[in-house]
Amino acid sequence: MTSAQSVLNAIEREARGAFVMVGVFSFFLNLLILVTPLYMFQIFDRVLTSGRTETLLYLTLIAIAAIGLYGALEGVRSFLLARVSHWVERRLSREVLTRSLSEVEQAGLLREFFQVQNFVGSPSVAPFFDAPWVPVFLLIMWLLHPWLGLLALGAAIVLVVLTLLNERATRRRFQDAQRGQGGVAAALSQAARNTEVIQAMNMTPALAERLGTPLDKAQDELREGADVAGVILGTTKFVRLSVQVGVLGLGAYLVLRGELTPGGMIAGSIILGRALAPIEQAIGAWRGFTGARESYRRLKEVFDASPAETERTKLPEPQGQVVLEGVTFAPPGAEAPVLKGVSFAAAPGQVLGIVGPSAAGKSTLCRLLTGVASPQAGAVRLDGAEIDHWDRAQLANAVGYLPQDVELFAGTVKDNIARMGAADDDAVVAAAKLAGAHEMVLKLAKGYDTEAGAGGRLLSAGQRQRIGLARALYGNPKVLVLDEPNSNLDEEGERALLGTILQAKANGAAVIVVAHRRTILQVVDLLLLLRDGAVEAFGPRDQVLEALQAARAKAESTS
Repeated sequence: MTSAQSVLNAIEREARGAFVMVGVFSFFLNLLILVTPLYMFQIFDRVLTSGRTETLLYLTLIAIAAIGLYGALEGVRSFLLARVSHWVERRLSREVLTRSLSEVEQAGLLREFFQVQNFVGSPSVAPFFDAPWVPVFLLIMWLLHPWLGLLALGAAIVLVVLTLLNERATRRRFQDAQRGQGGVAAALSQAARNTEVIQAMNMTPALAERLGTPLDKAQDELREGADVAGVILGTTKFVRLSVQVGVLGLGAYLVLRGELTPGGMIAGSIILGRALAPIEQAIGAWRGFTGARESYRRLKEVFDASPAETERTKLPEPQGQVVLEGVTFAPPGAEAPVLKGVSFAAAPGQVLGIVGPSAAGKSTLCRLLTGVASPQAGAVRLDGAEIDHWDRAQLANAVGYLPQDVELFAGTVKDNIARMGAADDDAVVAAAKLAGAHEMVLKLAKGYDTEAGAGGRLLSAGQRQRIGLARALYGNPKVLVLDEPNSNLDEEGERALLGTILQAKANGAAVIVVAHRRTILQVVDLLLLLRDGAVEAFGPRDQVLEALQAARAKAESTS
């Protein structure tokens, strides 16, 4: 498999060909722009002096045909840019979606991608293809008369300086505004998953105020940048219009001196307007260009940091032997590790219970067992192979995971149990039965075809947890990782959960369950006590419980 970085590099190489084609169309478009000044030149210097209506007719027909070709080529160029934008979406969107789904901090990546794609397909790109032809028009102005060429060159230099000033004055502001808006969008996305808590405790005003401050700051940056850009754009228009008046005045003076014809004067004015138009348009489109450039830089940074994905050798189907060897893990930015030298083993057909106080590292341990995170030291092994050495699809089929906070996705109950893939009805029903959720699902409005809603909002917390358990059991995984699976279950649901764990054990799966309620401990074979990220006790359940009870009694007797 190719890495996201190599996909982006390949797209860059392939897109160059399309942009070269756009450049070719731009060449002919800029040549055809000369039709109007040439037509005016001929009218003033040939038709009006000769009085030949036939010449006027033929010149007009030729000019109309050329202008028609210009319009057709302009349409083709716009069509081509739109197709490039669509092609980029087709080639890159899956990589962006994959990256956004796999890493929480990259949730805003799709927005960056859309900004690049929309700019590439917009008319704002055209001035950047037309600008390289400005020297050609300046040369033509020089050929008409050196003074006209000097005036046009001076105007072009002033506009280029204004463009650079615009870049320098607005770039930081637009960057800061974009980062601020991205942070607010990420916070809103997080808040949207907790709307019930927000409404129940009337947190809306406080959150709106908290998010409003960075949003206001971002808007202030945008306003300041827009103000500066507006002043520069106004100055640009003043310069261009003044120069157009100036070139007519200078042309008239040269006509009076006999150094230029009237047709040359009119043609020079039109050519100058065309020469300066791309620069002025580029300044107007600069905000979009800056945003797209920064978004592309962000995409490039993320993809360049992506590790190359390699084809993994498909290992024999796992049996479920789980071993941790001196595992140490610290999240990015953490000052101290969450897990410190954790070691244990669980065999197929064994149930390992993990207990400990809050913030002991239990949920982090679950993430390591499923391959969601990788340790900084030590190894997490499945059937002797490090978890990162397994093919990702093969590992996903072998491991079932029920997180502490169950999130379902927009789709039916069947879709969610089948992990949003192509659903095998028999396997879906089997997983639901094993999870003790089949009867519950049948009581829903449309049974397995009931919509869960975004985040599972159309279902209760207990229903979401049981469907999440069925999802974890889908496909009969050999390793089952359950993080507080009974936190939202009633007594009936808890009895069903115990039966599920025992059945998974009987099927030969290694079951690892984080527990706060002692009821689950009655079905575990091994018990691991975590405290402050380290193993305080590990072994057979009864042996560990006796040791803990003895330690507690000793502590009470000495106090």
